[in-house]
Amino acid sequence: MKNTAPSLILLSFGFAINLHAQFTQVEFFKSLDKTTFNLFSSQYLNDGKSLNLTTLGFFENYGSQENRNFNESGIQPTLFWNFSKRISIGPSLYYNSIGGFSQRISARYTSKSERLLLVLIPTIGYAQQEEQIYAEAFAQFQFKVPVKEFMSFWINGQFLTVWDEFKVHSRSFQQLRAGISLKGHQFGLGLDMDRYGPQAHSKKAIGMYYRRML
Repeated sequence: MKNTAPSLILLSFGFAINLHAQFTQVEFFKSLDKTTFNLFSSQYLNDGKSLNLTTLGFFENYGSQENRNFNESGIQPTLFWNFSKRISIGPSLYYNSIGGFSQRISARYTSKSERLLLVLIPTIGYAQQEEQIYAEAFAQFQFKVPVKEFMSFWINGQFLTVWDEFKVHSRSFQQLRAGISLKGHQFGLGLDMDRYGPQAHSKKAIGMYYRRML
C-alpha cells in the first residue's frame, strides 16, 4: 500500500495539467536526510465559480535507515462549495500510506491581499483503518515583498495538527520557507519540524526548496 500514494500523486499531476487547472503548484524540498515533494492544484468546476476542486498530494522520504519508518505519502481531493469569497465547505477522501483511507468534511477560510495570503482549514474525519474519528487544524500563510518587476521575496508557512478522537496527538508539522522568486521560479531555505504519535516524537530538517507555479 505504501507505493500507492506516489503513483496517485503522479496521476493527479497529469490530471491537473490536462484539466487546465486554475493553478497548480509544485514544491521540492531537500535536506541532508529528508526529501519532500508537494503538489497542490485548484480548479473551478462551474461558470459561477461556486464549486471548486482542490487536490493535495505529498511524498516524504527519509534517507537514513533509522528514520525510514517515518516515510509518508498521501493524496487528498476536496470538493469545496464557495458560498462567499472567503468561506467554503466540502467533503474529501484522503489516502495516507500509513493511516489508510479517511472520509472528511472541511471548512475553509481564505483572506488574500496583494502581498498576503492566509488560509485556515478545520476538519473532522473518520479513519477507516483505525475506525475512529479525528480532528485536524491546518493554517497557511504566504507573504510577498516585491523587489523588482521580475523579482520578489517570499516567506511561506504551513502548520498542521491532528488529534485522534479530538484529544490525542497523532501528527503535526510546521513548515517554513524563505526565498526569492525570479520570473515565477521560487527557491531558498526551508525548515521542517515534524511530530509523530501520542508522544509527539520530533524530527527536524533544514534544507533548500524549489517552488514553481504551473
